[in-house]
Amino acid sequence: MKIVLDTNIYISALILPGGQAEKAIFKILEEKHELLISKPILNEILMVLSKKFIRDRENLSRVAMWITDIATFVIPKGRIEILKDEPDNRKLECAIEGNADIIVTGDKDMLKLRKFKNIKIISLKYFLKNYNLNLVSGKKREYP
Repeated sequence: MKIVLDTNIYISALILPGGQAEKAIFKILEEKHELLISKPILNEILMVLSKKFIRDRENLSRVAMWITDIATFVIPKGRIEILKDEPDNRKLECAIEGNADIIVTGDKDMLKLRKFKNIKIISLKYFLKNYNLNLVSGKKREYP
């Protein structure tokens, strides 16, 4: 399965270890599903982290390296202008270019779409409850 995670999922996983977002990332990685990301999404993650949580450039570099290690980079060829929040459109572009199956997000405007060009848009809670990806319990993953 190919999955695009919204910025809020990555931020939550990094800032709140042991939370639902981290569990979702564990599920995806342990089951060897493919995380898709684009440069605009990575830039948004790093911008939010630098403004609100991590000021140290070295730690931001570690985050960028970790994400590039766990995700497949996609270069969208077209622009989408459907949602009011421009960064949300970048997630749709990434999902389309990478032939994603789902987008996992906490963004209410994105969730209202429910589906975009055969790509399901679901909440983190729905993903954890309904996508049985056989999480191996007891494992701890190191995050930057």
